[in-house]
Amino acid sequence: MNNSVSSRDTRLFESIYPALSRFAGAVRPSGVDPDDLVQEALARTLAARSLDSLDDPVAYLRTAIVRVASNLARGRRRHRDRTVRIGTTAGAIADRYPSDLADLMRVSPRARAVLFLVYIEDQPYRHAASILGCTEDAARAVASRAIRQLRRELRAELEMGDPR
Repeated sequence: MNNSVSSRDTRLFESIYPALSRFAGAVRPSGVDPDDLVQEALARTLAARSLDSLDDPVAYLRTAIVRVASNLARGRRRHRDRTVRIGTTAGAIADRYPSDLADLMRVSPRARAVLFLVYIEDQPYRHAASILGCTEDAARAVASRAIRQLRRELRAELEMGDPR
């Protein structure tokens, strides 16, 4: 286990932090601070290895961020399901943060990761697939399903006249 952070790791992290923070902002579950995701991914990584030892630290940490975000979202769904089963409304009101990316919060962290990388950062699907640990075709399918979901939900809101 690595108990100290080298000055090379510190400099490396400082240089990649802005990209990681933007990415975490796009894939985070509602109400989770992007910096918390970055910090958790970094802590988990540094517990096992130095950043300097990674071939592509940005890709590695993005993968870790998606996994942390997915775990948090899954935990929240389980909690929500439990509270519904026992008849409480705790946690029924989701936090809302105004953002240009607010509609992305409607899809899973995994889907947000693909959409952010491909459409916001203009990365190829193969890059998104490597971050998610899936094939390029699977990344395209995730994006396609997410876009269909967003279109369907936004169209329904427009038809209902939702002022949002």
